[in-house]
Order: sequence, then structure tokens, then C-alpha cells
Amino acid sequence: MNHLLSLLFLFGLYLPFQAFSQSTPPLAAVKSIYGIPTLHINGKAHPPFAYMSYFGETEYYREAAGAGIRLYCFPAYLGNRGINTRSGIGPFRPGIWCEENKFDYDSIIMDFEKILAADPKAQIIIRLNLDPPEWWEKAHPDACRLLSDGRTFRQCFASEKWRTATGNALRMVLRWLMSSPFRKNLIGIHLAAGGTEEWFYHINEFYDDSNPVLTKAFQEWLREKYSNVTFLRQTWLDNTVDFETAVPADISGRHREKCWRNSKTEQHVLDTFRFHTETLVKNIIYFCKLTKDASDGQLLTGAFYGYHYFVTDARRGHGSMKELLECNELDFLSSPNVYHRVMGEDWPPMSAIQSVQLHGKLWLAENDTRTSQTTLLKERAPEICPPGMYESRVWQGPLGVQTSVALLRKNSARMLAQNYGGWWFDMWGGWFSHPDFLQVLQETQTLWQQYALKKNSQMQSEICILLDEELAFYDASLGGLADNILSNRYTLGKIGTPSDLFLRSDWSKIKKNHYRLIWLLGVPELTPTEILEFSRQNALVLWTNTLGTTVLSPYHAQKDFSGKFKWTPIEFSQFLQQAGVHRYLETEDVLYVGNGWLSIHTVSGGKRKIQLPFSAKVVEPLLQKVIEDSCRSFEIDLPARSTTILRVELQY
Repeated sequence: MNHLLSLLFLFGLYLPFQAFSQSTPPLAAVKSIYGIPTLHINGKAHPPFAYMSYFGETEYYREAAGAGIRLYCFPAYLGNRGINTRSGIGPFRPGIWCEENKFDYDSIIMDFEKILAADPKAQIIIRLNLDPPEWWEKAHPDACRLLSDGRTFRQCFASEKWRTATGNALRMVLRWLMSSPFRKNLIGIHLAAGGTEEWFYHINEFYDDSNPVLTKAFQEWLREKYSNVTFLRQTWLDNTVDFETAVPADISGRHREKCWRNSKTEQHVLDTFRFHTETLVKNIIYFCKLTKDASDGQLLTGAFYGYHYFVTDARRGHGSMKELLECNELDFLSSPNVYHRVMGEDWPPMSAIQSVQLHGKLWLAENDTRTSQTTLLKERAPEICPPGMYESRVWQGPLGVQTSVALLRKNSARMLAQNYGGWWFDMWGGWFSHPDFLQVLQETQTLWQQYALKKNSQMQSEICILLDEELAFYDASLGGLADNILSNRYTLGKIGTPSDLFLRSDWSKIKKNHYRLIWLLGVPELTPTEILEFSRQNALVLWTNTLGTTVLSPYHAQKDFSGKFKWTPIEFSQFLQQAGVHRYLETEDVLYVGNGWLSIHTVSGGKRKIQLPFSAKVVEPLLQKVIEDSCRSFEIDLPARSTTILRVELQY
């Protein structure tokens, strides 16, 4: 492809695709079915499972299509450099934005052609990285992050100049896409930027930005937050500060302590982190609205954000999802599953996904699951792989096909039970290129199509977990203390009963009657009014803060577990028993329950006894096998290193 061909595409003159350009373009939307945000294309519910690779090849797209997948993603980049500044990885694609008013769409054309050669009816979401090209950074240093040694470092997220220029570039790309023959296959834009495309602040050794526009933006933020200077001074305990002289606190990471910050004496630091995170969200909202406007509302918009359940370094910027959830122009949010990728552990998303769903947004998980087919980046693309990078254990797959199938099926089981979607992320290509792995992808499509739209409200969780996404702001160690609390995510995966995960800020919106246990997990502070409210709940309420864990409940003996932050499944079972929570399983296997699904992921295998809260028919749908026709409990013999997906159908 060359620039002439790009122009032919722009004006609709490229004849091989002329017929396609005449067809009606797809209209995608997220609509709720039984209260669950569901992907719709042309008015019909569509399986929310996609295929993506950084090195998209037609042969792998063809395999995905053969597994029944019709939804695809591919990456595109305004700039011409790698996604991880710390590792020094090279770019996956040439940059689109060549000069101020010059664009080269060849890489986008190439990716569309590869997918359409495998699946002409493909529905495609482009992951578009908005980081600036090198030439733009050199031409506009005043809009870039300014390091302490005077060097610039990509964009300053607080810069209106960067935001406006990038917005103009995005409009040009969208204008080209909307008028191209590929519009018939395009359904959305996944807006990306920052470290690893995930709206992280780029961090090298420290986080620094001494650009004056950041300080000015911080001062404007303070004016909006505080009604007057007196209020600001009282809150900061500083009689000299005002809106013209206030500067962000030092959150570079040069100084860290193994302690919790005090909100009464360190509001300056907490406000800096709030501004820091809200600045990223402001950008995401801006580009989502722009995309909707430029596409007349026809394209889906989404972003990576809300990693408060896993990323506990507050410098990364993921602490303001509650503001983002109010954005009507945002359709979906995403994250990878947490990176404790071993057999026998739950791999939850990095976010409170029930809050995402509560606000009508679709959650799409990035299932970058390693398999026995996984190769290292240096083997796939040595020209962009820095020496010694991308070789650690997290980048390697399990040795056996059976283990790989169990892990992939575990991804499927979780998505089905909690009503969300995702993409199978074949990062370097060929990770799923095995008949058994492709069968899992196909099974996921089939199970969703057969059962997803059937209402089943009999398996609701009785546990409500409330997270405070500002927890990491209080952690002066920059992550270690907060992670000690949030690592309870692994315990929650092995207690034999499901739990729902919400942001604390959504408490007033949550339907609470069916919850028997409420856990304020990592909520640093409660007001006296909040303490009274939670104490009045007809449930066992646990509060884990920076001092330990407290039981709040008039119906249970109040007890303080000072200094106790982490609980093993056995330890936590005492609270399940006190609260009267139904346990489906007594062993510490990973269990997913919800929406008519009951799935067990086990390392050891063997016989397991399952207790149901109602009489039901139990079916193993992948084998078309009835386990029990009508029962309240049943036994099943599980293979070692396996994931078994069961369908539970209420018997009236």
C-alpha cells in the first residue's frame, strides 16, 4: 500500500471494496437485558467475545473465525514508538500521524485486509493509541511532560494543547474511517494512551512533571474543589497557600515510607493524587465525546481504566473510575485479568466490575492467557524486543495442553457467570493455534448463544464487597500496604460462594436486600454517619481499614481484629457461617457461580460435593450430560488440573 492507495480509499475509489462500501454500516450499542449490559449489533444481542493480536495474521484470524468468533480488535497508533517506555519495546505498527496535517493509513488498511480475508463479515473495534509521535513532541515541548533534567517525555496529560491537537488528529482519522469502505465492518474505537496503552502515567525511574501547565491545571482544579482560600488553608493546615501559589505535592516516588498517610495532616498529598487521576479521566471523557460526535453516535467507545483492585501504585493514575462511570459517551471498560497467573487461583479483572455494570457499561476482559503454544517476543519480533525483556515467568505459558485448556476454560467460566465479555489476546500470535484451545473459544461462543439471554436470578451472590478506589492514595509505600489488603481477592475466589464487587461510592445505588455479608475492603475512613448506617444493616458488616478489621453489626458480636488485614479461606469461613451465607463448596477450589452457571477450577481433582440453595437440574452442557435431574446437592468427580462448567436449572 502507498499514499495514493490511501487517498483512493478515502474517496471510495478502490474498486475491489466498492461493493462493500454500498452496504449499510453496522450500528453497535450497549443495551441492558435483565439489567445486564449486553453488546448489540444492528439491534440484536451479539456474543461479546473477540480475537486480537499485536501481530495480526490472516491464518490466526481464520482460526478464530472457524471457532465462531465474528468480533475482532486490532491496534493502531498515532505515534511511532513502543507502548512501554520502561522496557524500551519497539513499535508494533508505523505511526499514522506523519506531520501536522499528514496521515498515513496504510497500517490500518493492512489490518482490515488481513481480517476481511479471513472473515468478510467481521465486526471490528480498533484500539487506537493516542500517544504523540516523536516529531510532535520535539515541535511542541511546552505540551509535553517535563523532567527534572529538562528533557521532555511524551505528553503532559494536563496540557490543553496536547489534548486539542490530539483531538484534531483523532477527528481526521475518524473522518477517514467513516468514509472508507471499511466502515461496513467498523463498530467501535478503543481509546488508548499512556503506559502500555492503559491510561497509566508513563513511569521511568520516577514520576516527574514540572511543566507549568500542570501546575496551572492543578490550581484551577483547587479553585473548583474548594469554595474559597480559607477552606483550602484549613484543609491543608497551611496559612500561606492560595490558589495562585499552590503546587502539586511531590509524588515522584523518591520518598516513600512503610506507613499510611493521615487525611487530617496530608490532604495536600491526597489532593494531588485526586487531581492526578481525575486528569486522566478528563482526557478519556474528552476523546469519548469527540468519537461519538465524529461518528454521529454510531461507534462504540471504550478504554482501559479502573485498575484499583490490582495496581496499588497511585502514581499510575487509576483512582477516579467513579467519575468516568458517569460519562454517557463511554460504552465499555477493560483491563487484563490480574497477573497471578497460576493454576488453582482466581484471576479476577482489576476493577469493581459490578459497579461498571451498575452504570450500564459493558466490561470486556483482556484474556492474555498464556498457553503451551506461547512463544517469547524475541522469537516473534526480535527487532523490537530489547535484550532480556519479556522473558520472565509471566511471559511464559504452561507446559501442557491440558493445563492450558483448564486456564482458558476458567476465563470462559468467569465471563459467563458474571455476565461480561472480553477478547482472546493472542499477543505475539499463535497462542491459541491448537485444536483444543480453539475448541474452548468455540465453546464459549456456543454457551453464550444458548444460555446468556435466559433470565436466572436464583444464584445471586450473598456477599457484597465495597472497595475505595482511593485506598492507594493513603499508602506512602506506593503500593505494598494497599496490596496486602487487596490480596484478599485470591481468598474470595476460594471460599466456595460468589461475591459481588462494587465501588464504595455506589453504595446508595446497590440493591442490598439479598446480601448477608458486606465487606468494606480497604476503606480508609468512614464518617460517624456512615458507621451508623453500616451498623444498621441486616447483615454482617466487616470493615478493613488502615488499622485492621472491625466487625460492625448489632446482630453479631462486635469485635476488633487490630492489625489483621488478610484472611485465609479457612479463617474467612467463620464470617460466612456467622452471616448465614450459603456455601456451594467446602473445598478451596476456585468457584464461579451466577446467571445459571456453576463452574469449578481445581488443581487436585477428585470427588466434590456441591450444595445448592434450591432444587435444580444440573447439566454438563459441553458433554450434553445430565449430572442430576432434580437435587439440592450432588457429587461430581473432577479431573486434576481442570475447569468444569455446569448449568444449573431451577426446578419449580
